[in-house]
Amino acid sequence: MGLVCRVVEAAGIATVCLSTGRDLTLQVKPPRSLFMNFPMGNNFGSPFDPESQTRILRSALDMIYEVEEPGTLIDWPEPWSKPFEYFTGKKR
Repeated sequence: MGLVCRVVEAAGIATVCLSTGRDLTLQVKPPRSLFMNFPMGNNFGSPFDPESQTRILRSALDMIYEVEEPGTLIDWPEPWSKPFEYFTGKKR
């Protein structure tokens, strides 16, 4: 997504990339990124948690006006609400 954000920005449309892959985001350097240390696919937080999802969305939209340096990555300060483990495809 970071590369898409760069192309869209070049066309004059502001973007913010919500990322769960910090290392890849640092390599691609989208114009603005908000890193969530959440399980992949949960960039806006836990399902059925509209308060947290709204905070994340507002923060991402605020970055459009607040971030002046291209390639800025900001870490979301709130942790994932419960322990998680990535699926490896192997049965236990």
